[in-house]
Amino acid sequence: MFRRTRTLRTAATALAAAATALVLATSTATAAVTAPGFLAGADLPPHPSSPWYAGQVTKGLPETAPFCLDGALPAANSWHRTFGTDVDAGAVQVSVRAASPAAATKLAGALERKVAACAADWLRTTPGGTASWQDYGTLPVEEGAHVYGVHTSIPESEPGVHLFGIGRDGSTVTVVQWGQMGDLSHAPVAAFKKTTTKAVNKLNP
Repeated sequence: MFRRTRTLRTAATALAAAATALVLATSTATAAVTAPGFLAGADLPPHPSSPWYAGQVTKGLPETAPFCLDGALPAANSWHRTFGTDVDAGAVQVSVRAASPAAATKLAGALERKVAACAADWLRTTPGGTASWQDYGTLPVEEGAHVYGVHTSIPESEPGVHLFGIGRDGSTVTVVQWGQMGDLSHAPVAAFKKTTTKAVNKLNP
């Protein structure tokens, strides 16, 4: 009887340990895919005539890829949030939890190259259009961030200007894309650099 009781206790202890290990493993896996922190509307460059409205943080990629980044962002472990105004300005933030810091570094580099080549790529597929871009430099936040601007225009249509902030904190990468009618001279670069810095700082609060 004593031996049987001891055996049952040993089995119960083993089951409890296994259950604890499973809970810990599940918690770790859940933590690994938890949504990163996102910008609020008030974090975007102020618009002179409208507040910013923020959508929900949503799992996956936006239905329409950010300008310049079609096909460049992975759907796995990604989240997005869109922003709008009462007028012509809009923005979107997409964040991705990569498998490792090395994978995140690779993704951030690919996104930067995609944006840097955007104006030339757009011109090749848009006869009669004009485009230009500007590298606004890096930002000293976490593992770094980079800001770019792209301007595009086609005849008999309003020109568009876009700003991109791409940054990384550990294994998490974020890209913020802002756009409105105008050209690079209308881009709120200083304010957008602050937005990009906030975006990276909020990734892993």
